[in-house]
Amino acid sequence: MDLGTVIGIVLIMALLLGAMVMGVGIGAYIDIPSVLIVVGGSIGALMVSFKPAQMKQFTKIFMKAIKPGEEDTAELIKKLVEFATKARKDGILALESEVNNEENEFLKKGLSMAIDGSEPDTIRELLEIEMEQTSTRHKVHGSIFSQWAGLAGAMGMIGTLIGLVAMLLNMADPSAIGPSMAVALLTTMYGAMIGNIFGAPIANILAVRNDEETMVKEMILEGIMSIQSGDAPRVLEAKLLAFLAPADRVSQFD
Repeated sequence: MDLGTVIGIVLIMALLLGAMVMGVGIGAYIDIPSVLIVVGGSIGALMVSFKPAQMKQFTKIFMKAIKPGEEDTAELIKKLVEFATKARKDGILALESEVNNEENEFLKKGLSMAIDGSEPDTIRELLEIEMEQTSTRHKVHGSIFSQWAGLAGAMGMIGTLIGLVAMLLNMADPSAIGPSMAVALLTTMYGAMIGNIFGAPIANILAVRNDEETMVKEMILEGIMSIQSGDAPRVLEAKLLAFLAPADRVSQFD
């Protein structure tokens, strides 16, 4: 679980709720019409903006932001170096048993193609297509939350206008001004909260996750190409370490 994301969301909610309690109490900030306008309206607009199959993954996508499946790059480099060492010593066919037990589907697919004797250009082309399509799907998933941020803010403004119209129509009745003003202000607040606590931050962390996953797959692709071409393990490791930040580059051969 990504503690940074979880702690960030919890911290924001705790600080906001604490400020409300120390003010006039949480009850003053709860307004059902405002919730219906902002939450219901923004989700309805999302349903128009995206396909039903994409919207069904809403919860799954949110959970990926909180609990991502991250790859240990150090272990990945170590594994690829071991594969290169064995392939250089015993031939690439000697990797067949390791490939059959490999959990990383992308690595398994690429090495299987190399073992089967596929041309390097063919392997690279097919794996790059898979990388591109996976990244595209992830970007669509992230755009759901970025779109939600914008729609929630827009629905907040619509709710504000609804509240102001109701207030202006009831200026002669002082008792009606308060509820109308509450709708006007709280819808804006709800829209801002959804957009800046969940929408935009989740969209951003999903983009970061996508970039990280793409980098890992690029490392795997380069590793497979090096193994197939018979590069020395030290050369393969140097290629893979180049993907990492200088502080994270720890060689097994030093």
